[in-house]
Amino acid sequence: MRTMGLMLLLAAAMALSACSSKFKTYHGPEVTQVLVDKSDRRMYLLHHNKVLKSYDVGLGFAPDGHKQFEGDGRTPEGEYTIDRRNPNSKYYLSIGIDYPRTEDVTRAASLGLSPGGDIFIHGMPNDGRRPGARDWTAGCIAVTDRDMRDIYAMVRDGTPIRIMP
Repeated sequence: MRTMGLMLLLAAAMALSACSSKFKTYHGPEVTQVLVDKSDRRMYLLHHNKVLKSYDVGLGFAPDGHKQFEGDGRTPEGEYTIDRRNPNSKYYLSIGIDYPRTEDVTRAASLGLSPGGDIFIHGMPNDGRRPGARDWTAGCIAVTDRDMRDIYAMVRDGTPIRIMP
């Protein structure tokens, strides 16, 4: 009887720990493209032409226009690819965007500047701060931690992302 009680307690503990994990699983249709509409502050996860999920987003602190150089506070615009993920970033989860591309590097170099880099979709800062403004990143795309758990599970490396003005 004591063994049975211990096994039930262990099973309950494992079930509860699974509920608190930041890593979700996803078994639905493949996300074939991520679409970000900067003007509407919305991100859409698409399976071909069908919207699977949509999210409110925050952008760089100076969101109008395409990112020109490091420190300008803009979020890039154009066609990119999800190319990496970081479960231990200083923000709640993150998936990387392959910015800068050759044309971004060339544009910034013509101004004698660095294009910047490390553009991600991510959740809130892990240090407990909560940004006061909607657009607060250095150029990334920010969502709530809850939304980021879904996005992290659904979007695979290699997925195209289109960021529109």
